[in-house]
Amino acid sequence: MKKLIYLTLATTTVGFSAAYKIPEQSVNSMALGAAYVAHTVGADSAYYNPASMSFMDGYSYIDGSITLAHLPSVEYTLVAPYSGKSKVEDIPIPNFHYVSKPYGKLRWGLSIATPAGLSKRWESPYQKLYAQEFTLRNVEINPSISYKLLNNFSIAGGIRVVYSEGKVGNDGRDALYPIKREVRGDTIEFGYNLALLYKSSNDINLALTYRSKVDLDEKGYANLYLGDVSKRYKTDVSIPIPASLNIAISKTWSDILTLEFVYERTFWSEYKTLDFNYDQEVANPILNNAFNKPIEKNWKDTNTFRVGVTYKIDDLTVMSGFAIDKSPIPDKTMGFELPDSDAKIYSIGFKYQQTKNLSWGAAILYDDKDRRSIPAGVADNNILSNGGKFTNGGAWLTVVGMSYKF
Repeated sequence: MKKLIYLTLATTTVGFSAAYKIPEQSVNSMALGAAYVAHTVGADSAYYNPASMSFMDGYSYIDGSITLAHLPSVEYTLVAPYSGKSKVEDIPIPNFHYVSKPYGKLRWGLSIATPAGLSKRWESPYQKLYAQEFTLRNVEINPSISYKLLNNFSIAGGIRVVYSEGKVGNDGRDALYPIKREVRGDTIEFGYNLALLYKSSNDINLALTYRSKVDLDEKGYANLYLGDVSKRYKTDVSIPIPASLNIAISKTWSDILTLEFVYERTFWSEYKTLDFNYDQEVANPILNNAFNKPIEKNWKDTNTFRVGVTYKIDDLTVMSGFAIDKSPIPDKTMGFELPDSDAKIYSIGFKYQQTKNLSWGAAILYDDKDRRSIPAGVADNNILSNGGKFTNGGAWLTVVGMSYKF
C-alpha cells in the first residue's frame, strides 16, 4: 500500500480541468471555454490579460460572478470487491474583478479568483483506503498594472498571492486494514504574472500571457491511527500550482463577430514527487510503510487548444467555445485522489447590456472526460496495478454574473 497525501486548500473546492487547474473565472471566460486572452473586454481582463486594460474606455470596471460546479461520480471498475465510485460534488465558486480608470499610460486591476482546486471523496472500501477525502481549496488575490508603450502595444505584470488549505483522509478499516489518517494544513504563497497585447489596424489582436508556478508548501498536523491508537504529528508537503503560457490571436469583423484561438502550455512536469514529512519518526512499520514513503508523480507538460466565437446582436452578446484538454498524469502514477483523463470542453453563454453601465449574463460549460483504462502491471498504486477502468466523471459548470462601469 502506498502513502497517499495531498494538499488541501480553502474558499472553493473543485477539480474539472486537466488535473486540478481551473481556468474559467468569469461569465466571459466560461462562455468561451477560456479562449479569452487576446480579445478581453471587461473587468476580468485584469486576470486573463491585464495588458488589455490599457485599451479599455476611461471608466472603472467591476465584474462579479458565482459558479456552481457539479462533479458527477467517478466509477472505477475491476472485480469485486475492488470496484467503487466516488461521491457527487456540488461546489459554489465566487469570483471578482476590478479595473481602475487610466492614470496617464498606467492602469491597475485586481482579481480574486480560484486558480486550482480538487474535491474527491470515495465511499467504497478499497478507494477509501487511498482517498476517503481528498480536498484542495484555495483563493488567489492578483493585483496587476498595465502600461501602454505604444498606441497599439501594451505590457502588464502582477503579483499572485495564494492562500490555501486542505484536508486529507484515509481509512482502511472497511478493507480490513486497521489504519487511518487525518491531515489538515494551510499556507500563503506568492508568484507573478506577465502579459502583453498588440492590436493591429485590421482588428487582429496578438497576445501572450504567463502565470508563474506557485509552490504550495502546506504545513499542518496529521493524526495517524493503528487500530484505536493514534499519534499526532506536525507535517509539511509541497505541491505546485504549475506555470502556464498562453499564446493567442483574435480577429474581429465590423465590431460584430470575433474569433479567437488560444494555445496553452501548462508545465505540469514541475510536479515530480509527493513527499510528506513528519516532525517525528513514524516508528510503527505498518504506518511508516503506509504513510511515510515519497510517491513518484512525474507528471508531463500538456498542451490545450481552445477556440472561442463571440457574436454581438444589438445589446446581446452570444459566446461559445470548444477546447481539447490533455491529462498530465501517466498511467504509472495514477491514483484515486485524482483519476484524471483527456477531455473535450464545450461551452456557451451570453451577456446582455441592460443599461449603458450595467450588464449581466450566464454561461454553461461541460467537461467531457474520456474513459481511461489502466493496463495491469503498470501503476504503482496497489489496487490500480491490477488494471481497471475509470468512467463517467467530468463536470458541469453554470455561472451567472453582473458587470458595471462607472
